[in-house]
Amino acid sequence: MSEASILVVDDEPQILRALQTTLRAAGYDVSTAETARQALTSAAIRPPEAVILDLVLPDRSGIEVCRELRDWTQAPIIVLSAVGEERDKVAALDAGADDYVTKPFGVDELLARLRAALRRSSSDGEPTIRVGGLEIDLEKRAVSRDGAPVQLTPIEFGLLRLFARNEGKLLTHRTILREVWGPAYQSESHYLHVYISQLRRKIEPVPSRPRYLLTEPGAGYRLVDPMASARDMC
Repeated sequence: MSEASILVVDDEPQILRALQTTLRAAGYDVSTAETARQALTSAAIRPPEAVILDLVLPDRSGIEVCRELRDWTQAPIIVLSAVGEERDKVAALDAGADDYVTKPFGVDELLARLRAALRRSSSDGEPTIRVGGLEIDLEKRAVSRDGAPVQLTPIEFGLLRLFARNEGKLLTHRTILREVWGPAYQSESHYLHVYISQLRRKIEPVPSRPRYLLTEPGAGYRLVDPMASARDMC
């Protein structure tokens, strides 16, 4: 396994030690920080390939750290959030975080999210993206599911293209609306709900039980490979 460098930022020594031990056992090269200042200094001196970031730090918020990191690095950022911090989680995602894991969290889930984030960051950007049985040809604007063509409207294709380019990443409602409809529509969530429903009817085997386009309550949506997700969570 490649020793990707991971920066773990958390002010709870017990969690920090546990994550350090777990990640090293999984084959990662781990550095740690207990404050925002330490995190930003460490990242500047030795840029990590991914960051696991607690939202609550003693000197500054994790959201501010995320925003500063995004000024100069595209390394995946997974935020750790305590239950009840829904607004902070969404704010962190809008600040540039790639995903979040809620405390208390399962180690297997965190590792699966980290693997997915690292896969995305190393993507070679091929014009055809495959997600499970879906095939999205970005150049020809053509989509198929299990070999059968899927006819999408321009907006539906724009949505699917955004999700495919960010496979596995949680995209907030605000981000999706901004990227697909434009800045003026960032508060028009009803547009999004309607089109997500239409897109599911075309790409999901059973639209009422989505396997590809998943809802993260109160936050947004993510596109996943159903088989890969099942393997990662095993």
